[in-house]
Amino acid sequence: MSTMVTGAGATAAVGDGVDEVFDALCAGRSGLAELRGFDATNYRTKHAYEIDDRPGAGRDVPYRATGWLVRVVEEAVAQAGLGEDLRDVPVLVGTGLRELRSAELARRDGTGFGVERLHFGTALRERFGALSTHTFSNACSASLHTLALGADLLEAGECDTVVVAGVDTLTESMYGLLDRVHMEAPRRVQPFDRERRGVLMGEGAAAVVLRRESAVTPGSALGKLRAVSMNCDAHHVTAPAASGITEAIRDAHDRAGVKPADIDLVMLHGTGTLLNDEAEAEAVAAAFGGDVQAPLMTAVKSMTGHTSGGSGLLSLIVALRSLATGRVPATVGLREPVPEAAGFRFVRDEARTEPGMRLAQVDAFGFGGVNAVAIVEGTGR
Repeated sequence: MSTMVTGAGATAAVGDGVDEVFDALCAGRSGLAELRGFDATNYRTKHAYEIDDRPGAGRDVPYRATGWLVRVVEEAVAQAGLGEDLRDVPVLVGTGLRELRSAELARRDGTGFGVERLHFGTALRERFGALSTHTFSNACSASLHTLALGADLLEAGECDTVVVAGVDTLTESMYGLLDRVHMEAPRRVQPFDRERRGVLMGEGAAAVVLRRESAVTPGSALGKLRAVSMNCDAHHVTAPAASGITEAIRDAHDRAGVKPADIDLVMLHGTGTLLNDEAEAEAVAAAFGGDVQAPLMTAVKSMTGHTSGGSGLLSLIVALRSLATGRVPATVGLREPVPEAAGFRFVRDEARTEPGMRLAQVDAFGFGGVNAVAIVEGTGR
């Protein structure tokens, strides 16, 4: 059975809506700005990749992640022609921290916060009448894990349509943790660059509609989901294992029935951290072997920051747009790649046009060794 992507929605620091986000990335525009959501006095790092939708400077408000989630689902279901009644459609949401920022504001400022809002199902039921909703908090690969679960529901015949989404917002607790972890305060996210200092968080949400191919009008789909692989190597709480990532990549290729030489584009996880980039580069090199120079490679967190649980799905949507248009965003700020990635065919400095691309690989890896890799095929739309 084939799983088709029939609708997509996205928002990030660089823009709102799939077209605006993709065009901004292809233009090389960064969402990096001075920290807006809370006082940066006690932190060495003073910047982040935030969505600029707060009502006033320095004033944070609750339920921003929920608002973005609703908005990207609206965009995705509208494009898929589903309407806004999702009572018979499962909605699966991947996230790293859910509505933790709202809980922080409740504790700090005394703003109201109900625990029933933590899992997103309440808002999805109110907005879309959705009755089958599930929130999966599974670190930075959450949305691709959720994508795999959605595809499994279709494969098992549980439904003909499923909405899959991912979302995360900046929280002060995570920002403070990362500020203390880095040896030097990062200036920006520089994936795979020798001078990178670490990761900066970004805000964003993404959603796709998955449907059985038999339920899709020919020529209307955005792309085909060929496979998603998942594993958990449990190597370390924060330090990734290249071997576990290699296994996830090879499993994705096997499930999709493709070889490394078939892949035209790799959307790298590329967080800009000192350990993650090297482990991912080592894993990709091992999985692709002599074909490592075949695909173009890029890492859009250089412009969006690390959008955490929603990052994998955001990269997947960018991959589908790249396959459809032939345009691939650059890895902004990449000057001298780490030795492990020296043989990669990075898109650097500015977007590249590469007609005829058909297959893309999307990487997402999280704390605790939760790895996920998706393979998507373009349809020309």
